[in-house]
Amino acid sequence: MLKNIAVLTSGGDAPGMNPAIRSVVRTAMEASCDVIGISNGYDGIFEGAIEKLTGTMLSGMIDRGGTILQSSRCKRFYDPAGVDEAKERLLKLGIQGLVVIGGDGSLAGARELHRRGFPVLGIPASIDNDILGTEMAIGADTAANTIMQLIDRIRDTARSHRRCFLIEVMGRNSGFLALTTAISCGAEVAVIPEFSHHLGRIVHLLRTRFEKARDNSIIVLAEGVCDAETFISQMLAQEASVSFEQEIRKTVLGHVQRGGIPTHFDRILGARFGEMAVLGLLQEESGSMTGLERGHVTLIDLDRVIGFKKHLSSELLRLARHLQIEFGDPIE
Repeated sequence: MLKNIAVLTSGGDAPGMNPAIRSVVRTAMEASCDVIGISNGYDGIFEGAIEKLTGTMLSGMIDRGGTILQSSRCKRFYDPAGVDEAKERLLKLGIQGLVVIGGDGSLAGARELHRRGFPVLGIPASIDNDILGTEMAIGADTAANTIMQLIDRIRDTARSHRRCFLIEVMGRNSGFLALTTAISCGAEVAVIPEFSHHLGRIVHLLRTRFEKARDNSIIVLAEGVCDAETFISQMLAQEASVSFEQEIRKTVLGHVQRGGIPTHFDRILGARFGEMAVLGLLQEESGSMTGLERGHVTLIDLDRVIGFKKHLSSELLRLARHLQIEFGDPIE
């Protein structure tokens, strides 16, 4: 029986990390297991930035975005010698198991520790929702809701001034946020990294709308395709060739998408994932991460997750087509 475990948050912050931490601690306490909080991600292992977490310390933080443990991207974990050192430091601290909350890079670090014989379980947290093995990662729902609210406000100005607005959202390698918010906000175009965009079709669509007095439009651009300035320049060059004129404005949402109060969904998801991670460690499970599959929380081997790309669901793509959202052609 484990007497103590540790928890850390790593990589980009995501709303819902705090409910996950809270669930880890409370579930462990029910099993008479102490929880050590490691601050500043994997860097905290090397810095000795640890503190025992108690119920009192977790009071009042379930509605806070970000992570109370803070986070970082640890360069020392890119080096096998750094992972070896981290394992030795964890053992010297008397830590018997570790819960890692973070994205694909953080989970890759967890797998490296597991391969060296240290018990570790991962919890997927990424607003991009780009981690294979789970239908939703912590933070994606809150980010999507934030984007939706901001686009709804921008639409008011688009209507008032007969403009086209290009909204750049996060999504380095995944178009999940761009496509789902395009659907929920009634956007006309989603530019996503999984599909090649067709400028001619986009400009033709905008020109047709403008000529029919449907004179405002929204384009949602995933940052992984290109930046907003570059895309607008490409559009203006295309527009000149077809004699179409409409004022186009850009809005880059940036890091505002990561912050804010976690939604009900992300709070519940964080709590469920936190509980499952602790139960897994108590049952001597290691080298896995929590995942949501058809509404149920499961554990999936990290070897089936790390290094593999998560694709957009065919249902979402079909829905976008039927709603007449232009999102390009499949990349061959």
